[in-house]
Amino acid sequence: MIDSNSANRQEDNALLRRIWAWRNPLILSGLIGGLISAAATFLIEPEFQSSVVLFALPQQSIGAQFYEAEKREDILAYGETEDAERLLQILNSDRVRRRIIDKYDLWAHYDIERGEAGAQAAMAKVYAGKVDAALTRYGSIRIDVFDKEPLMARDIANDIANLTDSVSNQLRNDRAMEAFRYAKQSLEQHQEGIERMEDRLADLRREGVYDYPVQIEGLNEQYATALAEGQPSRAANILGKMEQLAPFATEFNQLTTKLEDAFEQEAVLKKRFDLNKLDAESQIPAAFVVDRAAVADKKARPIRWLITVMGAVSVALAALVFLLFRDAVR
Repeated sequence: MIDSNSANRQEDNALLRRIWAWRNPLILSGLIGGLISAAATFLIEPEFQSSVVLFALPQQSIGAQFYEAEKREDILAYGETEDAERLLQILNSDRVRRRIIDKYDLWAHYDIERGEAGAQAAMAKVYAGKVDAALTRYGSIRIDVFDKEPLMARDIANDIANLTDSVSNQLRNDRAMEAFRYAKQSLEQHQEGIERMEDRLADLRREGVYDYPVQIEGLNEQYATALAEGQPSRAANILGKMEQLAPFATEFNQLTTKLEDAFEQEAVLKKRFDLNKLDAESQIPAAFVVDRAAVADKKARPIRWLITVMGAVSVALAALVFLLFRDAVR
């Protein structure tokens, strides 16, 4: 074990001695690499950065907030991590990207021929390098936009933040519209059934059946009174009226019972109709913007000193590898 450690230390010392012996060419290589990298940075077009910081808001049913007796969630609450991740998907979606590209004519701005093969992939690659949206450690979303024109960087960043509401509402309204159509169809069919039952009750009233239980109860009392008073003709007349009403008894009772249940069900369907209609038509914010983008007064990239240092270190390391390889070959 001691021999192994001693051998490793000897190898390390030998490597350090070699590096020290090659210090002049390594330093020269680093200087050359730094100079080339520094010169290259002046060929890179400077870009300005504008940023927007926003918090996602929970996408709740606004109809439930108005029509439900119990409020399960607070409409004023900030969104959780899942809401932020969902909103981030919208920000990075093709819907938002297409609107920004078309509005600012980024095809011409980025000098990409739209009709050429691979133009869509090239635009997606350039757009991804210029626009970035990501979660922060505080649970917010930060949108960074880089552009050679500071005004355009600011406008694009703010427009992306504004599009979160319109795109999110469009997605939510599309879902709610399907539910609204079903609720409307169910309500209309149910109301048509109620109208048919009411029309049939109107026919029964024309036959003299207004409220069968009440009418029969009254006729029974009159019939009993007529018999008690010894008025057989009057009793026979009342009995005839009762016999006229008898065929409609079952239908009348069924209709009235069904109508009571139908009106209760109609109230439920009407509430569901109003709830889904409000969700399908409402426009609620999807995000709360904390910081709007402003015009940058200083370029954000390239960072020349960092590129210069990285270039110098990279060339020096490449020179070291070359010298080691040369010694190994010898």
